Amino acid sequence: MSTEQNTSPSFDPAILQKLELLQEKYAAMGQDLSSYLDGLLYADYRTYWDLIHLDTLLSLQRPQTSFHDEVVFIVYHQITELYFKLTLHEFELMSETAKANSGLVDNDFLLERVRRVNRYFEALTTSFDIMVDGMDPKEFMKFRMSLLPASGFQSAQYRKIELCATSLDRIVHHNLRDQYTEHTAHDIPELMSHLYWREGAVELQSGKKTLTLKQFEGKYDEELERLARHMFTCNIRKLAATLPDGPSEELVRAMRWLDTNVNVNWPLAHYKSAVRYLHKDPVDLAATGGTNWQKYLPPRFQKRVFFPEHWSEAELNEWGKGWVLKEVFGQDS
Repeated sequence: MSTEQNTSPSFDPAILQKLELLQEKYAAMGQDLSSYLDGLLYADYRTYWDLIHLDTLLSLQRPQTSFHDEVVFIVYHQITELYFKLTLHEFELMSETAKANSGLVDNDFLLERVRRVNRYFEALTTSFDIMVDGMDPKEFMKFRMSLLPASGFQSAQYRKIELCATSLDRIVHHNLRDQYTEHTAHDIPELMSHLYWREGAVELQSGKKTLTLKQFEGKYDEELERLARHMFTCNIRKLAATLPDGPSEELVRAMRWLDTNVNVNWPLAHYKSAVRYLHKDPVDLAATGGTNWQKYLPPRFQKRVFFPEHWSEAELNEWGKGWVLKEVFGQDS
């Protein structure tokens, strides 16, 4: 006599529990779990190239000339903007968390955000030799003319990073910082008109705005002012200052390193590159966008410091000097 065998599948209890939880989740949203399971059943497996849209990514390098090293120039700047995007991704979480908690975050949360941003800028700074040593100077001096008036000066993401890191009075022209120490949200339009970088893209002879600056202001001024308003109460400096017990020693060290990364190491990596490619005695060449790089890039001129309360007077007076002596002129500080 034959016996009927039980051929029904047996499920791991953990799987059944997850199905029950999914049922509850989708029911709470008025959705049918079965339809979503159908979608999972019919969907293809993900591939690496689809996950990161590899084909699209590799199609975004479109040089204007046939010079080999223009591709190096384009790819590195695209990499830079992706790191900036990661940085702003952290700042977005920071602001969302602060606004959801009455303008407050805890020390460890803020420390993690700052540490992540520091990693991104460390990667950028240590990789800048791709620009300093990784292009043929003769080729660069030729293909750069096809880039006019585009310039790295026009990186809106970098300007956004500054707005997310500190209060507006720290990034206006250095002669005006004391004047705006006690600024309010009502003063934001006035401070925005005096941001330090606006003087970094003026014609060397006439002092008039370059086309590079005019293009940038036309595209991004309104967006940057909106961000300045949004971050007024939740930039790193503000959030650290409002911690109930003040920032921890670890957070202060991380903030000091962020200041060094963004306001010393990163601009001076650019300065080193500019000196290599654009400095010719007795005449200094203008950068691709006509920016006044000789006075715009060196930290000792602009003295941009996000968190001055965490630096000594002596350190502020010597801001960026040691890097220039060592990296540009080969001298010990």
